Amino acid sequence: MRIHIEKKGIRALGVAESFKKGQSKRSVLAGIVMRSDMIIDGFIFGSAEIGGDDATDEIVNMFQRLKRNDINIIMLGGSVISMYNIIDIDSLGLKTNTPVISVTFEESKGLEQHIKHHFPNSWEKKLSAYNKLGVRDAIKLHTNYTVYIRTYGISSEVSKRILDKFTIQGAIPEPIRLARLLARAKIASDFMMI
Repeated sequence: MRIHIEKKGIRALGVAESFKKGQSKRSVLAGIVMRSDMIIDGFIFGSAEIGGDDATDEIVNMFQRLKRNDINIIMLGGSVISMYNIIDIDSLGLKTNTPVISVTFEESKGLEQHIKHHFPNSWEKKLSAYNKLGVRDAIKLHTNYTVYIRTYGISSEVSKRILDKFTIQGAIPEPIRLARLLARAKIASDFMMI
C-alpha cells in the first residue's frame, strides 16, 4: 500500500464513537471523510454492540457504504471501543485495502485485568483479540503533544507525517475530533427523541 502524503488532498476516514454508559446497548460510530486541506467531503454513521465483537465488521461496512475509492487512510479514535469491543486493525486494513492508524491519547499499563474482570466467562477470546493488537508506538506531533499509535500497512514515521497534516492543535487529529463530535451529537439527538 503506497500513500502519497505530499499530495494536497489526501483523504482520511476518521472514525470515533459515543455512547451513554449504562443506558445504551449500542454505541454510535461516526465516520468523517476529510481532505488534508481540512475540507470535509463525506460522513457516515454506524453502530457497535457495547461489550460486543462487531466493531471491525461495522467499520468495514461503513467504509463500503461510502462507496469511495479515494480514501487514503483510516484513522481510528482507539482500537478498543464500546466497552472492550476490540477493532482488529489488520483485518480492517485487509478488508478495505487501506492503511490504518489507530490513535490513543494516554499511556496505559494494559487492559488485561479489566477484560478478565468484565468478561469472567469469555475473557480468553477478548484477551486474544487485545493481545493481537500489539504494542503502541509513542510519537510526538508537531504540536508537541504525544499520541500512541498502532498501524496497519504504514510505518510509524509515515503515520506521524500524516497525523501532523491532520492535527491543527492539541493531540487529536481533525478527522477523529470531528467524528467524535458528530457521534456525540447523534447520541444527544437520539436520546431527545426517546
